[in-house]
Amino acid sequence: MARPTSKIELLNQSEVNFKKLMALVESTENPNQEFLPGTMNRNIRDILAHLHHWHLMMLNWYSVGMNGQKTEISAPGYTWKTTPLLNRKIWEDYQGSGLKAVMEKLFKSHDNITALIEKHSNEELFEKKRYRWTGTTSLGAYFIGATSSHYDWAIKLIKKGLR
Repeated sequence: MARPTSKIELLNQSEVNFKKLMALVESTENPNQEFLPGTMNRNIRDILAHLHHWHLMMLNWYSVGMNGQKTEISAPGYTWKTTPLLNRKIWEDYQGSGLKAVMEKLFKSHDNITALIEKHSNEELFEKKRYRWTGTTSLGAYFIGATSSHYDWAIKLIKKGLR
């Protein structure tokens, strides 16, 4: 699927990929099954928790950035170069959570992200450099990264893990 270039495409791809992801999870005979060794995310819960946490980070970046403050992207104490360490920390933080609880959180954070996308026009979403906090890219690129493309990543990783 091509990368979204409009609000309608972004909302559609986000929703389609989210529904595909949830259908995959719901169709899995044993959703708590451990994947084969070799990846950090060892089961469906780990992947969904990762998505949820990145939603939360996106919601925070948006809130801070839209209030005119400097936002730390990716997270305080981390840089894009240390994203693997951040992802390890996220993984560790959710090890005590159950799949059902993580899914409930993911549904809520997905809805919150979708509501933000719906608030904006095409221009607000896809004009590069429109917002200081998004740097040289567009707000839409951040939303794509937190939704449609991230859901696609999750689908592929789950399918690979269940083989």
